[in-house]
Amino acid sequence: MSTARLSFSIASHAAWAPGVESAAAWQAWAQAPHPFAAQGEPKLAEMPPMLRRRAGFLGKMALQVAYQCSDGRRDLPTVFCSRHGEVARAVELIDALVRAEPLSPTAFGLAVHNASAGLFSIARADQANTLALAAGASSVEHAVLEACSLLADGNTEVLLVVYDDSLPAIFSEFQDCQEQPHAWAWLMVAAAEQPVHLEWSACSSAPLAVTQGLPVSLAILQFQLSGAASLERQLDGRCWRWSRDA
Repeated sequence: MSTARLSFSIASHAAWAPGVESAAAWQAWAQAPHPFAAQGEPKLAEMPPMLRRRAGFLGKMALQVAYQCSDGRRDLPTVFCSRHGEVARAVELIDALVRAEPLSPTAFGLAVHNASAGLFSIARADQANTLALAAGASSVEHAVLEACSLLADGNTEVLLVVYDDSLPAIFSEFQDCQEQPHAWAWLMVAAAEQPVHLEWSACSSAPLAVTQGLPVSLAILQFQLSGAASLERQLDGRCWRWSRDA
C-alpha cells in the first residue's frame, strides 16, 4: 500500500479559547485537556474597530490568532480552515427564511466560509493568496496539504489558521465529537528545525479512537503542544499519521 508524506516546520504558533489564552495555560491544557470556559471573547485590538464589529465570536477567535501568529508580516499567504464555519449564522438565516423575514445582506456576507479570511485581508490591505476550506473530519490535514503546496510553489512562509465553535443545538444528534470554541494558528515554513511529518495512505480498517473525545483540530493541537511522538487517525477510508523526529 503506497504512503505519501510531507514535512514542514512551525516557525511560530498562537492559540485562543475562552479561559485559555497564555502560552503557559495552553501547555497545561495540552498535558491535561479540559472543557473550555463558557464565556469570554478575544479583544482583537489589532483590527480596526469598524471591521472588528463585523466579526462574530468565531471570526474574532480566528482573527485573534491570525494577527498574533503573523506578527505584522505582509504579503503572507494564508489558509483558513474550519470544519463547520459560520454554521450558527447560517441557521439564523434559514430560520429567517422559514419565518418569511427579509435576510440581512451583512449577515449573509459574513456567513460564507471565507468571511474571516476576507476580513483579515481587507483590514491589512493584503493581496496575498488566501484560501478557505472545509473537508469534514480531516479538514486540518487537507489544510496542511494546501499550505505545503504553497510552500512548494516558492513561498517562504504560509499562515495556517484553524478555528471552530460549538454547534447549534439543532445539530446535537449528528455530532461525532463534543465541539468546543477554539482557534489556533501556525506559521509554516519548509522543513528545517524540529520538523513535523504528515503521512497518509488508503485503509479500510475500523477507525482508531485516538482523540479522547476532543474535536479533531484540538487533538492535533494537543499533539503539537505536548511533544507527543505521533498521532494516528483513520477515517473516510484514509489513515493519517502525524509524527515528529525524536
